Amino acid sequence: MGRTAQPAALRLLKGRGDGKDAAGRTVNQGPAFTREPPAAPTWLNREAAAEWRRVVPGLARLGLLKPEDRAALAAYCEAWAQFVEATRLLKTEGLTIEAKQGTLPHPLVGIQRAAGRELRAWAAHFGLTPSTEQALARGADDGKEDKDNPFA
Repeated sequence: MGRTAQPAALRLLKGRGDGKDAAGRTVNQGPAFTREPPAAPTWLNREAAAEWRRVVPGLARLGLLKPEDRAALAAYCEAWAQFVEATRLLKTEGLTIEAKQGTLPHPLVGIQRAAGRELRAWAAHFGLTPSTEQALARGADDGKEDKDNPFA
């Protein structure tokens, strides 16, 4: 299984400009979805809803969201909420438990790790990982022309 394709908007932000990606290839814009943030599901728990309110404005400003992204964004926010809940409980209960077999890792360690993996996977789809942020920063057009840069 190969790498997941990035949305056209992310490839353009990281690209060379004039509709080209970082490798100079023309970026296919794909279907003309309406670029507006989806409505938050009413069933999100408190932590997931807070994460939704935190990330949606920035993603919307970059033109990365469409109403059809609601399910994926909700899954990202719920993964965050699970990660936070498991982390909070581990802080109070500790990383290990005592059982007949001896000292074992707390079951929440596995839940926390699984939620973290899911969180990273969903975050990458929305450009929310540190490496994607750096790539976006490199590709952002701040309006200043750098005449000394031979790659610009």
